[in-house]
Amino acid sequence: MIFSGRRARRTLFACVLACASPALAAQRAPVETVEISARPITQFHIGHDEKRFGPFEFVGGLEMTSPARDFGALSALRFLKPGNDFIGVADTGFWFFGTITHGADRRPSGVSNFRMQRMVDASDRPIDRKWEVDAEGLAVKDGIATVGFERHQRVAQFKIDPDNMKAPVRLLDYLVPAQELRQNRGFETVTHANPNGQHAGSLVVVSERSLDEAGNVYAAVIEGPHKGVFTVKRDGDFDITDGAFLPDGDLLLLERSFSIARGVKMRLRRIHGESVEKGAVADGPVLMEADMGYQIDNMEGLDVWTRDDGALMVSLVSDDNHSILQRNLYLEFILRQD
Repeated sequence: MIFSGRRARRTLFACVLACASPALAAQRAPVETVEISARPITQFHIGHDEKRFGPFEFVGGLEMTSPARDFGALSALRFLKPGNDFIGVADTGFWFFGTITHGADRRPSGVSNFRMQRMVDASDRPIDRKWEVDAEGLAVKDGIATVGFERHQRVAQFKIDPDNMKAPVRLLDYLVPAQELRQNRGFETVTHANPNGQHAGSLVVVSERSLDEAGNVYAAVIEGPHKGVFTVKRDGDFDITDGAFLPDGDLLLLERSFSIARGVKMRLRRIHGESVEKGAVADGPVLMEADMGYQIDNMEGLDVWTRDDGALMVSLVSDDNHSILQRNLYLEFILRQD
């Protein structure tokens, strides 16, 4: 059969698409393997060999680089296997997975099997509009990843599949009035409470800097019989960038401060677990603070885990904002209880 004119062009175009579709599918593979180079960090305080910083003992760290264009902007990291396999989110709308390797001295030695996948919509189409997928906070439990998003404010849950992450399976009510959440200061902390504590493993969310009339930071327990809104006392000019519960029920918060004059600072604050409850103002002491004289950057992610020798570990990760002036760091500490 012979076609001519417009009908012929339509037929030819359809044939080209049909023939090209396998190649197009290959170019849009959902998971990208990324090569990571990791430079060991052996001193936390630059130029000094001390290991103890308040209750924290520095174990080691990594400065991570990659030729992959999409690598970076790491906002949150949670371990799927303690100190080993991890899942994370980037605020550019990517999932990432990989493994932290350790040497015989138990210091972090590298990153292996690193993969990234762009977040997708309900039709499995990649989402490339940052305002829709500005992922900042992450919690994992029972094969489910719960993610806090800024700009398009929401808390969503996903089934964890490192080979094919899909669209969310549900959206959660985060209880804080939507009008109280600042566009770029939403839920940076998403974490599960202590399973043996008053909230029995329920999800807790804390905003970065969405403040009530008293100047405290909006937060909420969003599950369970004791769910409700509370606030975290804001201390100085630090913003909250992540958090995780400790085995004793206290909440360890990672906080960050930045100014043109002094650069970036970070600190870790221990919030009393009993103050994490509906209507309360949660508060607690600063355990450690560090400025640019230390191996820090824009510290955004935190996880707490137990090493195989029983040591209570705290891991931190930074977000380089895809800037040549910033770095992707991974840091490990032992939190001493003595």
